[in-house]
Amino acid sequence: MTVTAILFWACVLLVVYTYVGYGLLLAALVKLREALCPAKRHPVPAETAEATLLIAAWNEQEIVAEKMENCRALKYPAGKLHIAWVTDGSTDRTPKLLAAYPEVTVLHDARRGGKTAALNRALEHIHTPIVIFTDANTMLNPEAVEEIVRCFDDPKVGCVAGEKRVAAAEGSGAAATEGAYWKYESKLKELDYRLHSAVGAAGELFAVRRELWRTMPEDTLLDDFVCSMLIAADGYKIAYCKEAYALETPSADMTEEGKRKRRIAAGGLQSVWRLRKLLNPFRYGVLWFQYVSHRVLRWTVTPVALAALVPLNIALLWSGHPQLYAMILALQALFYLTAAAGWIRERRGRQGGLLSVPYYFLFMNLNVFRGAWYLATHRGRGAWEKARRA
Repeated sequence: MTVTAILFWACVLLVVYTYVGYGLLLAALVKLREALCPAKRHPVPAETAEATLLIAAWNEQEIVAEKMENCRALKYPAGKLHIAWVTDGSTDRTPKLLAAYPEVTVLHDARRGGKTAALNRALEHIHTPIVIFTDANTMLNPEAVEEIVRCFDDPKVGCVAGEKRVAAAEGSGAAATEGAYWKYESKLKELDYRLHSAVGAAGELFAVRRELWRTMPEDTLLDDFVCSMLIAADGYKIAYCKEAYALETPSADMTEEGKRKRRIAAGGLQSVWRLRKLLNPFRYGVLWFQYVSHRVLRWTVTPVALAALVPLNIALLWSGHPQLYAMILALQALFYLTAAAGWIRERRGRQGGLLSVPYYFLFMNLNVFRGAWYLATHRGRGAWEKARRA
């Protein structure tokens, strides 16, 4: 086998493992683990812990009333749940509108340093044993806080990740495919936790033990992921609680979705470097396996491998197996043509459909390269351009 053939098949295996193989392997490992080691029940605490719901917002005046109505609908013992908003850099009426709610602590600063800087400052004023983070534009189910706090009954749990759900929205085009992607992602998170620990939390809804919070560099792009993985690196588990969910609408269109994906990809690359100690398999074992398989490959080498498949495939047409590689190249061409059709459909305002799946898949991988450029050109900045929602 030639060097080109070895590289080609290595790239094929890497792409298949990252997006399909890991999920199948994970499901098999979970079944084996649960057959050998049934889950144990943890004692119910004598009293309900106090918690703070911390809402990070920047210029969210349109959503304040709806978010506060949602907060007031949360089921939790009276006096045990505190609500705080951190509104650094807001130039609209968000702080003024929040002043009308006596139960809310408003932590406002005129400087806009980005979300991580805002959270660092807010945590200096919060002293409840549990802190629950959520975004202003996401709505929580009434039982969300109860379900999240219950997960902390296990002393090994240092962080709890809620489930992100994407609501259907008229006119959102192929961005609605984000919902299907998050269903798959949520299933992986659930399986990760059932095996050992979820691999990171999403900022729409997650919680930590206050004592485990670490101040992060202000230019951190994925504060939720870095915060949760630092807790996992300290030996605690990240629980996944699908009974607590945050509902948000998808991006207004693929241009707006691209802003999110570019920032997430940039933050992923940044996180891989800053969490590089987790790349030690001898120290982190199962967590290392999950972290590399679920996150690191997606943000680093797999998009490169995907991009290399076509040129490597073309080079192999003159190898000893031209018919095999011609067939594979034809399948690749069909895939890219299908993605192009999905792109055309989205540009014409047509929603969803099967054609959106290959388009969204390529869109995500393309944004890894855009994210690398973003990271290189926006070094030292934690604030980002907010994507419009449908």
